[in-house]
Order: sequence, then structure tokens, then C-alpha cells
Amino acid sequence: MAMQPIMAVVHGIATTHAALLPYLLLLLSTLLLILLLIIFIACKPWRFFSRNLRSQTIKATASSDVDEDVQQPLVSQDLESNITEHSSNSASEDSCHQTDGLHLSSPRTHGPTHKHRLPPTPSHLSHGDTLMLDMSDHSEGVVIGQTLKRPSGELKYDAKDDSSYRSNNNGSSSQSVSRSSADQRSILNLEVISGPSCGAHYFVQSTDKSKLPLTLGRVSPSNVLVVDSEVSGKHSMINWNPNKLKWELVDMGSLNGTLLNSRAVHHPQTGSRNLGDPVELSSGDVITLGTTSKISVQINKLPFGIGVVSDPMCARRGGKKLPMEDVCYCHWPLSGADQFGLFGICDGHGGVAAASSASKLMPEMVTRILSDTVRREKVFSRCDASDVLREAFSQTEAHLDHLYEGCTATVLLIWADGHDNYFAQCANVGDSSCIANIEGQLVKMSEDHRISSHTERLRMAAAGEPLKDGETRLCGLNLGRMLGDKFLKQQDARFSSEPYISQVVYMNSESRDFAIMASDGFWDVVNTKKAMQIVHQERERNAASSEHSSTERIAEALLGEARSQRTKDNTSIIFLDFDVYDSCKRDDV
Repeated sequence: MAMQPIMAVVHGIATTHAALLPYLLLLLSTLLLILLLIIFIACKPWRFFSRNLRSQTIKATASSDVDEDVQQPLVSQDLESNITEHSSNSASEDSCHQTDGLHLSSPRTHGPTHKHRLPPTPSHLSHGDTLMLDMSDHSEGVVIGQTLKRPSGELKYDAKDDSSYRSNNNGSSSQSVSRSSADQRSILNLEVISGPSCGAHYFVQSTDKSKLPLTLGRVSPSNVLVVDSEVSGKHSMINWNPNKLKWELVDMGSLNGTLLNSRAVHHPQTGSRNLGDPVELSSGDVITLGTTSKISVQINKLPFGIGVVSDPMCARRGGKKLPMEDVCYCHWPLSGADQFGLFGICDGHGGVAAASSASKLMPEMVTRILSDTVRREKVFSRCDASDVLREAFSQTEAHLDHLYEGCTATVLLIWADGHDNYFAQCANVGDSSCIANIEGQLVKMSEDHRISSHTERLRMAAAGEPLKDGETRLCGLNLGRMLGDKFLKQQDARFSSEPYISQVVYMNSESRDFAIMASDGFWDVVNTKKAMQIVHQERERNAASSEHSSTERIAEALLGEARSQRTKDNTSIIFLDFDVYDSCKRDDV
């Protein structure tokens, strides 16, 4: 009964509008086709066919490559012996040099061709990797990190020149003389003594291959950024020549040239973008970039191995771009005190300004104190530098004017007795720690100054203001001792900058002694026993492969452990290896 009205309507339309019925059917068919076409386009069914076709193509290509690899060896058999003889040089020429994000690789110009395996990119950032300077020339409108516009008539420097320089710098293994690792340990200190960037300091080791060659220029990714209008984007570079055991300076085709002790070292055609000839550097030389920026060169031989690594660990904190607030510094020897060296880590909070200031002030204060002959002889006679360290901390705190920023400070003062023997003494405020391995025994060289530590609770209780039960922070901070934070110290007298000073330890050059300094980002996830175990494992692995224990490699292993344990704080590590003779013996084998 319900269908009867509908059928009546349809019958009425069919009888009264019989002529319109074909047009209505055509309209409905058209609308239906349009609807189906829209659905077809939205679903994109052709992507399944293209994906299958692509996968089949990739599989076919991969299988052909595999067959080709099986049929053709990477290196022909007739050249295998030649490659074996020059394997060390081939590895150094084919490796990719990283300078703070820039990969400089030079192609082969001669020799057999083989497939390259790119080495893994180091994920750490040593503090010495890039030096940022707060000065710019607004007349050009150049922003740090911006690529400079090259004039239309300017030519790119030839990569062959770079390659030839590197090949000459590396040399052939047949001509090189067997050198001990002790001879290879050289540290280059650069300090800008004039120009807009005056006061900047940078250091690099000859054994730290990841930071070499060292590039000097105006824009990133140069290692040393000198933001001066007369300095080219890539002005010059410094590299270590392992055959001559010398540092060498090369002009990279700069527009205004490079001078060494007022003598031109750039290509005769200034601005041609051709590399100049390498020139040996000596301690006391002065490098001039352009006309105003002058850099003082200090070269010193390292009597022991040093490995420095850092990582902000931003990826472990949800990918947040948080600043790196750790600052490391290494000074050997100190100016005016040739038998002394200072190594330290500052971990900032509230910003990096206090840590940067303390890392510059502390070495200056220690150097000023030890420049006094009487004070220096007193350290040698008593075999104790407690007064020097205590005074250096006091003067550094007095010169810091940071009200709302502070930092931890852990320093290790090392001095030599002139007979290849070394003494070390540590001082610290905060939670950056230092441990040492002395004749196989673990020695704690620092003290934890967190509010929750037993020593800090005892100190505050002795001062008449004990902490409440369960109280782990003061004014929002978990530290009881630090440098800076002048405002907080005015609010609460329990904050202190008085350092803990360790006992002096004796390090025999013939032993396998070492020391590890690290910020709390490392010690929060790696205990001292595990850190010692990693060092011993790396040494055993290198001994089994007849290689000397690279300090950088051991420092990287320590940093890798912190990374695998998913630390969520900035992590910086300084590894000092006094196992000199053992590494030399393995090199001579």
C-alpha cells in the first residue's frame, strides 16, 4: 500500500513528460560518472602499480650490482700488494674531514680506483670545534652562517690543489719514518691579538683527526670564525704534517691574502681562488688575515694524551634545541709556568655566559699566581698547590659579575718534576666530577656538591642552618656550591663558592695511569666502575690490534656509553692518558 503513491508519481511523470525521460536518464548517468571519477582520483589506485614497478626495478638493479660486485673485486689483484703497502695513506686520503658540519673530501688524482666506504660522522661537538665571535660589519649586511656572494669574475679554487696539498701533506708510507705517538702529540693554540675579534682563543691537537684540517674564515662552517669584513668566507687552513711533524699554513685563495710574520703566503694571483703553498708554523708566529686580524701561534708538545669530546644531547630531550652550556678548556703549558698545565670543565645553568667567563678567568688567575717564582717554587717544594687553587677560585668568583647565571667548575692542575713524572691536584665546586686511575686503583679527585649530598648537608648544618628533611633544592637549584649566581648568594648565605681540593696524586710516566673529567650529564648515567671498565676495554682492544690507545677514541667510547644510556643533559668529557711509554712501544712494533 505504501508503494502505490510512489508508483503513481512515477507513472504520472512517465505519461506526462515522456519526452524528458531520456534527458533525465542522461543527466543521472553523467552525474554518476562524475562521482565515480572523483572517487577514482581520490583513491589514486595507480600508486600501487608504480610502487610495485619501482620495487621490481630496485631489486633488479640491486641484483645486478651484487653480481657485478661478485665478478669484480674492489681492488684488482695486481695492485693488491701496492694497496696494502699504502693502506694507511689511502685511508687518510679517502676519509671525509669534518669541520663542524662541513665535510671536505678530496678525490683521488692517482692510484687505483675502488669503492669508498664513508666513515661514520662523529656526533659530538667538542667545545673547540667552532669559535663564534660577537662582531660583525653591518656595512655589508652579512649574517653569520650566510653564504657570501661570489663576484661574477671570480673562479672557484681548484679541488685538485686541495687534493695535491693533502697528498703532499700525508706523503707515502714508504718515505715516512716510523714515529712514536709521543712525537705526534702536539697542541696548537691560536689567539686573536688584534682586530675586531681580539681576545678569542682556540686550540686543537695534532692527534684529533676529526678537527683537521683547521679552517679559518668569516662564515660557518669554518672552525675559527673571524667575522671581519676583510676576511674571506674560507680564508686559510692549518693542518698537521705527520711526516715532518710540523703544523702547516695554507691560504685557500682568499681575496685579501694571508701573511705569516708580515710575509705573504698566498697565491701570487690574489683572489684567484687557488691554494697557496704550505708554510711551516712555529711557536711565536703571527698570522695576519686581511690587514687587521692578527692571530698569535703557540705550539707545544704534549707529554701525555688528551681527548676532549662534547655533545649537547638535544635529541635525548625530545629534539628540543636547547643550548650547550658546558665549556671545556685545556692549557698546556701555562704561559710563564712551562711545567704546569690546567684542564677544566664548567657546566652552566641559566645560560652559558657564566661558564664561558669562568673558563677564561680561571686559567688567567692560575697563570698569574704561578708566574711568581716564589709561589711556583713553593708548589715544587711542598708538592701541594692547594693555596694556588683556592686563591684562583676566590679571584675568579670575585671577577664574575653574573647575578642570575652560574656554573660548576672542576679543574685539574698538573705539573711536572722534570723527570717525566707528573703530579695532579683537583679542585671543584658543583657536580662535575673527576676520577683518576693510579696504579690500578680508583681515586676520586672531586666532591659532589648537590644539596642532597651528605657533605653539603653536614656543611650547612655546621653553619647553623641545616636543611629540612627531604629538602633537595635551595631557591630552585640543586647545587650548594657554584661560581656566579650572585643574586641567590645574597638571598641565602648557605650558597658557597669555596672549592673542595683533593690530595696530590703522583702519576708515573711508565704506568698506565689516566684521569677522567666529565660533567654531570655523563655521571648521571655512568658510574665510576663502568667508566674505568670502558677505558680498560678500549686499551685491550687496541693492544690486540697492535694499535696505540687513541685518547680521542677512548673519549668517544665514554661519550657513546652516556649516549646509549640516554642521558638528557649536556655531556662533556676530558680524558687524560699518561700511558705514554706503552703506546710508544706498540707504535715501534
